[in-house]
Amino acid sequence: MGDKLESLLLRGKKIFPGMMMQRMIGSLCLMTFSVVVYATPQIQTWQTANGAKVLFVPASEIPMLDVRIVFDAGSARDDGLSGLAVLTNGLLSEGAAGKTSQQIAETFESVGAQIEYDAGRDMAIVGVRSLTESRYLTTAIESLAQVLTQPDFPQDAFQRELNRMKVAVKAREQSPSAIASEAFSKAVFGDHPYASPSSGDKESLEKITLDDVRTFYKQYYVANNATIAIVGNVERWQAEEIVKAVVSSLSMGKKAVALPQVQPLTEAKKIIIDYPSAQTHIFVGQPGMKRGDEDYFSLYVANHPFGGSGFASRLVEVIREEHGLAYSVYSYFSPLRENGVFAMGMQTKTEQTQQALLLLDQELKKYVDSGPEKEELAASLSNITGGFPLKIDGNGKLLEYLSMIGFYDLPIDYLDRFIANMGSVDMKKVNDALTRRVHPDRMVTVIVGKQ
Repeated sequence: MGDKLESLLLRGKKIFPGMMMQRMIGSLCLMTFSVVVYATPQIQTWQTANGAKVLFVPASEIPMLDVRIVFDAGSARDDGLSGLAVLTNGLLSEGAAGKTSQQIAETFESVGAQIEYDAGRDMAIVGVRSLTESRYLTTAIESLAQVLTQPDFPQDAFQRELNRMKVAVKAREQSPSAIASEAFSKAVFGDHPYASPSSGDKESLEKITLDDVRTFYKQYYVANNATIAIVGNVERWQAEEIVKAVVSSLSMGKKAVALPQVQPLTEAKKIIIDYPSAQTHIFVGQPGMKRGDEDYFSLYVANHPFGGSGFASRLVEVIREEHGLAYSVYSYFSPLRENGVFAMGMQTKTEQTQQALLLLDQELKKYVDSGPEKEELAASLSNITGGFPLKIDGNGKLLEYLSMIGFYDLPIDYLDRFIANMGSVDMKKVNDALTRRVHPDRMVTVIVGKQ
């Protein structure tokens, strides 16, 4: 594979010989900034012979390439063994094609390439960033293919990574913020797969075996369950050959089955956890929205002036500035394949907890009843649309969007229409979405601190 791939890459444009990536970024970013900030990328898409979806954007400003393979293999697929998805993903680079983890790392480092891997609730990713000159890119792509398609899952690495995860669980037990976050997820999601901690818990980590890891990999790391995002200085035909080199050895497999819907809350819940912390940690919220939701843009805009715009938000103005009850207070929607959370959070002194909660409840009810002021809405729309070009002003940021668009089956013109979709949001849409989707009388409240 190496000779063929190298010859294909050599036939393409060859620029900037032999410089390492770290030196390149610093010297070129000022030259390319004005070019890419306002450009809307044209996304090319196709499907591989074995079923993987591909999204590609050529970017010739700098001689770099980002490749990311995204699988529907996040912790929502753990099936009762919390932590299995994260563990499987983390072991891919711990041994592959007979190479040790150190040998794999040294191979990537020798050509200035950076491997990436991660797993969250919905997705697991494996990818690489490399210079596009053939002598660097060929090695990077070959090594990525080995990690992805020929993992060895060595026993010693499995035990080492499992022990590391167990230590991390113990550390979370000493963090009031982590305790509150886990309790909040369990209360909001109930028996849905999103309820369990992605990094595992005591019970599940004692049960997971190496066979579980291998089975999980065989089921979910397959072409029909994969989306590939590519951004960089290659032409379409080169991108196609690179994709073949990376995923052609993956089994076709099957796409992961649909997740169950997240059920709405039917009543308010309050969970109080006694913990000897200096401050009380608070989360309040409910199930929110999913990617591609019909109310996505309306709720996105609605949250901005309420608690999503930092120091300019209502929550900060009332709870921090007027009453001095918290240094940081915020709200956010976290859309997933199914409804993620709508959450409000803050930390406050123990003796101020009830006052802070009362103000939070009052502000939420007032906002749902009346919505934002005209000036707030106008300022939010201006801020969101004005800042959007900065969200796609680099290859890495664009790669994130391509991954999201492909994985969640969003319209291929999502980036083209983002500003127009935001601009179509008006007061009526915001108020309607708030009334239908946010329910102050059915919120989960989690309080962790001295009681």
